[in-house]
Amino acid sequence: MVAYVIIPGIDGSDGRHWQSLWEERWGASAVRIAPASWSRPDLPDWTAAIQAAYETASRRCGRVALVAHSLGCWAAAHWLEQARPDAVAALLVAPPDPGGPAFPREAAPTFRGLSARPLPCPSLMVASDDDPYCGPEASVSFGRDWQARAHLVQGHGHINSGSGLGDWPAGLELLRGLVDR
Repeated sequence: MVAYVIIPGIDGSDGRHWQSLWEERWGASAVRIAPASWSRPDLPDWTAAIQAAYETASRRCGRVALVAHSLGCWAAAHWLEQARPDAVAALLVAPPDPGGPAFPREAAPTFRGLSARPLPCPSLMVASDDDPYCGPEASVSFGRDWQARAHLVQGHGHINSGSGLGDWPAGLELLRGLVDR
């Protein structure tokens, strides 16, 4: 059995977002982070929220998978680098490019200097070839630098509720493949 830590991007994920739909499906096996700084993300606040969610999830089940989207990918990677927890896998979906023109520099200044470094667990980075927050070359580069398998999808934008994916069955299959490895 696996417990899941849900790590959305800025402002959380709305009710139509695949993360919210997965969380509802998983019930008590899922724990969503609860930072105080949803709208103006503060990296130390977000990593503390991940730590708290991880502790709750790991008490429920020894195996934990992080399910991160957008800015949550960078928070997850930073937390993993610092905490080096046991029994974790990480699904990183649609990381924005911190050096790109669409990155929310004013809203998330503490995330600006981050760079991708090898992650201490099995990881999969999923990105779309037309994400307005990150070009495909940068996405693949982040995957390589994180030492995560990279999976590029076609035409899903930022892979969020605006992409019309519903509960995103293909993403759920990718996660299952990662967790079952």
